[in-house]
Amino acid sequence: MALWKTGNYEARVLCSFVDDPAKVTPAQMDRWVSAFDNWAYCDALCFNLFDRTPHAFGRVHAWAASRKEFIRRTAFALLWSLALHDRTSADAPFARCLPLIESAATDDRNFVKKAVVMALKAVGRRSTGLNAAYVALATRLAVSADPTARWIGRNALKDLR
Repeated sequence: MALWKTGNYEARVLCSFVDDPAKVTPAQMDRWVSAFDNWAYCDALCFNLFDRTPHAFGRVHAWAASRKEFIRRTAFALLWSLALHDRTSADAPFARCLPLIESAATDDRNFVKKAVVMALKAVGRRSTGLNAAYVALATRLAVSADPTARWIGRNALKDLR
């Protein structure tokens, strides 16, 4: 906590490596995420710490609706990270994230849309069952009237088919 409180970039990224995931609380995660002002914090904390906490899926759902760019990005960076690192969860928690991705697919902010497409790709490659559902979503997005959703769908389909 002392490292985080310094406000120093390197110290805060170091927190992602030294904090104990079992001791991280949802309140702590929310406090830290509210201070994010760049993609590097999002990705470092998600890939090194947040995805190892027991609260990860709950935070994905909580943050996905945020209008704040880096909080919303964090939701999808965390889902992306969970898809790559979490080898114990069944498909169901990932399947419940389909509506979150679909809802965020029209967010044209660069840092959000890139995390959304990476989450879509990573979850879609996780299992055969998830692949079918995520390819169906990407296919719908690829023909959307919205240019951001169309870009996300087409980009994801290149990897998922």
